[in-house]
Amino acid sequence: MSTQSTTTTAGRAVAPIPTSRIVRVELRKMFDTRSGFWLLTSTGLLSVVATAAAIVFAPEGTLSYDTFATAIGFPMTLILPLIAILAVTSEWSQRSGLTTFTLVPGRGRVIGAKAMATVIVGIVSMLAALLIGAVGNVVGSALAGVDTVWDISPAHAAEIVMGNLVGMAIGFTLGVVLRSSAAAVVGYFVLSFVLSGILVLLARAREWFTDLQAWIDWNQTQVALFEGRTSSAQEWAQLASTTLIWIVVPLVVGLALLRRCEVK
Repeated sequence: MSTQSTTTTAGRAVAPIPTSRIVRVELRKMFDTRSGFWLLTSTGLLSVVATAAAIVFAPEGTLSYDTFATAIGFPMTLILPLIAILAVTSEWSQRSGLTTFTLVPGRGRVIGAKAMATVIVGIVSMLAALLIGAVGNVVGSALAGVDTVWDISPAHAAEIVMGNLVGMAIGFTLGVVLRSSAAAVVGYFVLSFVLSGILVLLARAREWFTDLQAWIDWNQTQVALFEGRTSSAQEWAQLASTTLIWIVVPLVVGLALLRRCEVK
């Protein structure tokens, strides 16, 4: 009977860890490190600071929801991609990758869970920031004695959230490809400022490149989302083109390399 019981136990299939549990673990891990905790905390703090600065310094004639969204948007576009980078690279910088990939051998499942956790954090952070901006708009207009102006439609607000998710996707992709926090952070700022500036200068110097720029410059399509200028089919096609070039293709290559790399 003992032998039969042992055989039955040994032959029993072990149920895989549910994806929802992996996502919850990845969400918790994003708060566990000091860098991750303070980056996530700073999204709320900087939203409040930016809202207060807009109330104090913005001229009365420019007080509107768009003013507060713009003030909050700048720090968010810098912080959220860093959160996405650390969500991936922490496995290597904190040397927890061996434990993670031992418990969940399917590396694709882990990266997929990290991606879902990153999207959740991005959406929640942006919704909270937009809510803080809305409160600031009401308070600011009341203090200034002017009418409250709501000049951002729900569709435009959705595009602003999407624009930040694009930035987070770029950071996430760099984290998968480089698997180093420092290298991915530097790479993000190079893509955002250095490469974007080069493309702008090239468009000014070569007329033939002017129309091509919108199809390869992800920063330009991201700005179009922030400004609510993606109304035509061509502009959505340009967004799809830059997403394919800077996110989809590098992410596929990075995942292929990550599946084969040695985890220590």
